[in-house]
Amino acid sequence: MKLCIANIKPSVGNKKKNLKKIESMVSEENADMYVFGEMALTGYTCRDEFREMAEGIDGPSINEIKKIAGEKDCYIIFGMPLKEREGVISNASIMVHPDGKVNAYRKSFLANFGPFEERFYFSPGKEMPVFKTKYGKVGMCICYDLFFPELVKGLVLKGADMIVCISASPTTTREFFEKVLPSRAIENTAFIAYSNIVGTQENIVFWGGGQVYGPKGNLIARGKYLKEGVVTAEVDFRDLEEARASRPTLRDTRAEVFSEISRGFVEERTHSGYAMVGLKMGEYISSKMKVEKAVVYSDKENAESVISGIMFHTGLAKDRIKFEESNTVGALFSSSKRKISIFLKEDVKNAIEMGMNTSILSYLDDEKIFTIEE
Repeated sequence: MKLCIANIKPSVGNKKKNLKKIESMVSEENADMYVFGEMALTGYTCRDEFREMAEGIDGPSINEIKKIAGEKDCYIIFGMPLKEREGVISNASIMVHPDGKVNAYRKSFLANFGPFEERFYFSPGKEMPVFKTKYGKVGMCICYDLFFPELVKGLVLKGADMIVCISASPTTTREFFEKVLPSRAIENTAFIAYSNIVGTQENIVFWGGGQVYGPKGNLIARGKYLKEGVVTAEVDFRDLEEARASRPTLRDTRAEVFSEISRGFVEERTHSGYAMVGLKMGEYISSKMKVEKAVVYSDKENAESVISGIMFHTGLAKDRIKFEESNTVGALFSSSKRKISIFLKEDVKNAIEMGMNTSILSYLDDEKIFTIEE
């Protein structure tokens, strides 16, 4: 399979212009699969405009890409804000097949630190889909996802022969990506294809440098840094057999180790069922506002659990969270423009104290769990 990795410089907020650029870059090369970076359709720094620019899986932009893929008889992978339903959007990687079929992966780990504010705009994905192509099976991930080896391992265990990572990585993180990319290839004996956007958006400089690695971590191709353009690579999926025979990491992966890691994570990070309460609070408030500080109300025994959950979803540093001892469980979240209070309903609190499995909270609407006031 001939793979084309594009360093695209998207125009922020201009989907028509970016679609024309995608079409032009596809037409200039003769490849079987083309990969464009994270938010290639819209640009990365659209902020509140993401909600207006998001489209559904059958929206006009994807339909336009379908035409390009059909005419070129190729696969096209690119990033965009995907509208799930009213008020809910995902940071998505879309794969359009030559026959018009469309697959989507939703970013699992949303970056919310430094210049990144993704949790404010997007809902995190919860699935690890693997997609069949006529060349091999493809798993997709997006930028920060790459730093969570359990996600990539899961995709490969589900059958992925190649992981395609689309990205909006600034120059300050280039060193990290170029160390992690070959590592993910080696530990999973899989091809890794990486496409990063390029150019300056607001004060963020994206470094481009699209890359392809073989299943032994060998660099197959690398695009130019800080310049728009493409790089092509021949990917021979027959190389997987020898790589996996010589270093059988997939064969030797043990499910019980992952179970132990999961159990340890819950024990270490959550301490009690109240961590799920904090997670639900953090998830809700991150979809409504960019939190600058918070006051958490709880008894001393459960305070750390609630705070840990809130920190996980909001990205707040611990020194931005104040604790006040209380018989109630809740938090007051503040920014320069808004204040929202979220308190656990008394009947839910009583059920938790009686031993209710708090995992059920992830399936309940926020209004059934909390009293919310602005």
